[in-house]
Amino acid sequence: MTKKEFAKLLSEKEVFLSKAEAERKLDSIFGALEDVLKSGEDVNFIGFGKWEVIKRAARVGRNPKTGEEIKIKAKKSVKFKAGKKLVDSVN
Repeated sequence: MTKKEFAKLLSEKEVFLSKAEAERKLDSIFGALEDVLKSGEDVNFIGFGKWEVIKRAARVGRNPKTGEEIKIKAKKSVKFKAGKKLVDSVN
């Protein structure tokens, strides 16, 4: 499901008055989530899940096409762990 489809679903469920309003609110929510993660903090919605920034160490990888070893730089990544309530509802 895309963000536009999700916004349409929220407007159909009358969470927001219109699809355009739903899209603006989703942009705002995702922007705030991104800002918090950029600052290095975790975001935890109890029962739903947790987003956290993790550090990945530099490492040596291998080019699958040529077999040549390549250096992969260290970087930060975002990890999401689903909460128990979400996992239970999906199952």
